[in-house]
Amino acid sequence: MALIGKLNRKLAKLFGGIVHAELREGCLYLTGALNNWDDIVRAGQISVNKKHYTVVNDIEFDGGNILPTRTPLICSNALEGKKPDILIIGGGIIGCAVARELKRYQLDVMLVEKEHDVALHASGRNDGMILPGLDLRGDQLKKKYNDEGSRLYPQVCKELDVPFNLTGQYLCFTNKWFKPAVIASTLLYWKKKGISAEFVNRNELLKHEPYLSEDVKFALFFPNTGVVCPYGLTIAYAENAADNGVDICLDTAVFNIDVKNGIIKSVLTNHGRIFPKLVINAAGVFAEEIAYLANDRFFSIHPRRSTSTIFDKKAGHFVKTVVSAVSGMGVNPAEGCIIHTANDNLLIRSAAAETYHKEDFSTDRKSINTVLEKQQKIITNISKKDIITYYTGITSVTYEDDFIVSFGKFTRNIIHAAGIQSPGLTAAPAIAIDVSKMAAFYLKAFENTQFNPIRKGIVRAACLPDEQRDALIKKDPNYGVIICRCEEISRGEVLDALRRSVPCDTVDGVMRRVRSGMGRCQGSFCGPHVAQIIAAEKKIPITEVKKMSDNSRILFGSKKERHASMRSFYSEDSFSPENKRFLEDKIC
Repeated sequence: MALIGKLNRKLAKLFGGIVHAELREGCLYLTGALNNWDDIVRAGQISVNKKHYTVVNDIEFDGGNILPTRTPLICSNALEGKKPDILIIGGGIIGCAVARELKRYQLDVMLVEKEHDVALHASGRNDGMILPGLDLRGDQLKKKYNDEGSRLYPQVCKELDVPFNLTGQYLCFTNKWFKPAVIASTLLYWKKKGISAEFVNRNELLKHEPYLSEDVKFALFFPNTGVVCPYGLTIAYAENAADNGVDICLDTAVFNIDVKNGIIKSVLTNHGRIFPKLVINAAGVFAEEIAYLANDRFFSIHPRRSTSTIFDKKAGHFVKTVVSAVSGMGVNPAEGCIIHTANDNLLIRSAAAETYHKEDFSTDRKSINTVLEKQQKIITNISKKDIITYYTGITSVTYEDDFIVSFGKFTRNIIHAAGIQSPGLTAAPAIAIDVSKMAAFYLKAFENTQFNPIRKGIVRAACLPDEQRDALIKKDPNYGVIICRCEEISRGEVLDALRRSVPCDTVDGVMRRVRSGMGRCQGSFCGPHVAQIIAAEKKIPITEVKKMSDNSRILFGSKKERHASMRSFYSEDSFSPENKRFLEDKIC
C-alpha cells in the first residue's frame, strides 16, 4: 500500500530506520526500539490516519524502567465461579456511571476495581470542570459526548445529590489588538460550533471578577462551563449502582482473560475466576492491557500527567468562576486555568506532559512554581502561602486523540470505553447511557422497573440552617461533635461515610466522602480522631486502620511496644552504653 510505504520512509528519515510500520487487519502496528519516550509518542502521532486504520504502538522503550502495575496484596476464592451478565473492569467515573445506568435493565452487574476504593486514579485527580468543548472538533467522538454529557449534568447531579455549580468561564485576553477579531469570533466561530459565548469588556468583567490584573483587557464568557467534585460524583454513581444491586468488588485485579473463538469465556482475578456474558473495559490507563488480554488490542494508550495545586478556602474569593488566559487567538486548554471548585477552594491546573509511568502520582516543585507564576499574571493576589496541597493525575490518551466507545474489533463480547481523556468527566453521563444501551441490546435485556435513580448524599451539618442543625443534633448528638475544625465535619458525618453501600474503611476514604482532612491543616488535627472512629466502627485495632490501601499503614504499635523493641535492639554488644543511651533518646 502506497500510504504505508510513504509513512515508512518518513519514519525512517526521522528515526534512522529503527521504526517500522505494518498494516494488518485494519490496524497499523509500529515496531522498533527507542530510548526517548517523547520520540515513541511522536512516532505514534505521526502515523495516525483515522480514515484507514487505528494505531497500535509496539515500539520498545529502552530509556528507563517502566514500573509494574500495582496490584492488591490479598487473594481469595470469593468470586470463584461467579456468573454475572456483565463484568465492568474499572471503578473510575466511566465504570461507575456505566454500572449505574446498566441497572435500568434487568441485568446482573459486577464491577471490579484493583484499588481499595473507587476514583483513586484519573477520576479522583481531575480538576472537576464540566466543559463547553472549546477546543473540540465536530468530527470527534469527544465533541458528541461532551455536548450530550454537559446537558445531562444538572439532572444527574440532582438525582445523585451532588453539588453542581454552573459558574461559567472567562477566556481572558491581554492584547487589546485582538479585540476586533475576538468580537467577530463571538458572532461567527463560536455560533458555528454551537457554543454560547459573550464578549465582555474590562469594566463589565471587573464587576464579576474584580481581582483580575490590569493586564487583562477584555474576555469571552462561556456560560455553560460548570464545576463538580469529580471523586464525589464517582462515589455517588457507585453508591447508587450498589443500592440498585450492582456487586462492587474492590481490591480486585484482572490477571488474565480466557478467549475462545472470539468470545470471552472467563476472567481471572486475585479473588477467583469469573464467567461473564459480556465485559466492559473501563480500565483507564490500563484499557490497552485489558484489550490485549481479551485478544482485542486495536488501539494504544500514551498516558499524560498534569499537576493541580489547591489553595486555602480563604483565597477562594479571588476567582468566582473559571478564569483562563490565552496568548493568541487559539484556545489551548494546556495553558492552564484557575478554577473556583465545587468546594470553594481555588485550583490551578498545570499543562499536561507525556509520561511512561501510569501510576506515578508524584509532584515536583518546578511545575508547580511555573504554573503559579503564570497565573499570578492574571490574578496577582494568589500566593504560595495559601497553597495547602497538590496532586497529580494521569489520563489515558489514544494516538487518534479521541474516545473509543465501541464493541470489540476481534472479540465480540467486549465493549471498550477507552481513551477517555478530557473532557471525559463532562462526557461520562452520556457515555454511560450509550454503553448501557449497547450492552442491553447485546444481551436482549428488559427494562428494570424497580430501578431507583435517587441517591441521598451524606448530610453536611455545618451547611444546614440553625434550626435544622439543632434538630439533627438533638436526634443524634454525634452531629454536634466536631472532628474536623477546618471543614466543620462532625462525628456523625464520619460515621455516615463508614456505613454507606460502597465499602469505606480508610482515613482517605472518609476524607473523600465528607472532606475531613481537606482543610488548611490537611488532617493534622482530625486524622487521629478519624482513625479512632474507624477502628471503633469496624471493630479492629487502630494499628490496622489504613490511610488509603492495604500497604499504607498509619500506626505500627504502641509507644510502649516501640520502647521494648528499641531496648531489645540496643542490647547488642556492638553498641557502647553511651551510644545506646544517645540513640534511644533520639529514636524513642
